[in-house]
Amino acid sequence: MTRLAGKRALITGAARGIGRAFAESYIREGAVVAIADIDLKRATETAQEIGAKAIAMDVSDVSSIRAGVAEAVSELGGIDILINNAAIFTAAPIVEITEADYARCFDINVKGTLFTMQAVADHMIAEGIQGRIINMASQAGRRGEPLVAVYCATKAAVISLTQSAALNLIGHGINVNAIAPGVVDGEHWDGVDAFFAKYEHKAPGQKKAEVGAAVPFGRMGTAEDLTGMAVFLASEEARYIVAQTYNVDGGQWMS
Repeated sequence: MTRLAGKRALITGAARGIGRAFAESYIREGAVVAIADIDLKRATETAQEIGAKAIAMDVSDVSSIRAGVAEAVSELGGIDILINNAAIFTAAPIVEITEADYARCFDINVKGTLFTMQAVADHMIAEGIQGRIINMASQAGRRGEPLVAVYCATKAAVISLTQSAALNLIGHGINVNAIAPGVVDGEHWDGVDAFFAKYEHKAPGQKKAEVGAAVPFGRMGTAEDLTGMAVFLASEEARYIVAQTYNVDGGQWMS
């Protein structure tokens, strides 16, 4: 299938995990892809393996975002699709949250999403590109969690930013939507599991097993479980979809 034939996509945080899976799926669908990541070495290795371009980008730094978007435009000839995938996770009881941890999480998850959208939207508007922007939210943005206040707040902000940006940019023919995954297996879950091992006094791997068993579908998601929605939202089939956040979570959240 080539639903994205001729399209040019920039995907942040794509050196590994979900971002890499998105890049691979887009390439299969005919797009050319730039993967942006703070870890340029790993991004370069991934790009060589899958046939993409590697871009250095620190989404917590607006100047780095602007430079990375400009490089992606130069490498690809333009940007038709953006996936704001770069994010970090953090957890702590309310009384142990630090200002530094709060700032880092909001800088990457919220500031990074907003200003990467802005930089790409500037390019799309200037070039008359009726593009697609897809933000990565989370089921955590739908509710609070006792130990995950900061991360939940950042993902709630992503959902809100998606709605506002979509209403602002659709007048330029730019569709903005989001994906809200549930629990997705991958190397990042080692870090998530470690937070819960610390604060809930669980054995390593116990929290991961528990959350997987609690998914109505019967298991944790995989990065590949998310690619169908990412392709769909970037395609012409989704041209009339604006400001929506789609749950892809095995039945964990209903909205």
